[in-house]
Amino acid sequence: MPRRQPASGAQAPPLGTDGAELDLSVVAKVVDRVGRSDGDLIPILQQVQADYGYLPEPVVEEIARLTGIQASRVYGVVTFYAQFSTVPSGRHKVCVCQGTACHVRGGDEVLRAVVKDLSVGPGETTPDLDFTLETVACLGACSFAPIMTVDGQYFGKMKGSRVVPILDESRRGARDEGAA
Repeated sequence: MPRRQPASGAQAPPLGTDGAELDLSVVAKVVDRVGRSDGDLIPILQQVQADYGYLPEPVVEEIARLTGIQASRVYGVVTFYAQFSTVPSGRHKVCVCQGTACHVRGGDEVLRAVVKDLSVGPGETTPDLDFTLETVACLGACSFAPIMTVDGQYFGKMKGSRVVPILDESRRGARDEGAA
């Protein structure tokens, strides 16, 4: 994941995926508040990810610099735990269960409807960063299979025909929040 910087001259400021300059002072505040030891690394990563929405390379490098923990170790933790992401995720997280109960009750139909509506596959994020689609082996609500969640809200006994109205409600909610 780490990229080499050219050996010449001054480095440009770190940029996010949108091309905007990253404010790394956020990282410094978290490290100052949480601590700098190896034992503090996971809480630091969790808080920084909550602040940025993901862990871009310049942020991971800044965590390593501020804590004195080798960058390779920080990257090792980031890539080991599924809770951390080095790519931006959408404002809305859609999760479709593909466990046995959901699969036999039409989970594939639900997944196909989500993929069609969002035009992304599992593990992908829409270009506007509105939605991220994930699949899981079980959401623990097998009696309500097939299950889909949007931002942690469970929708049971799903059918493909219910997907678009549910996602549209999330879209409307995002627009309403932006207007407030």
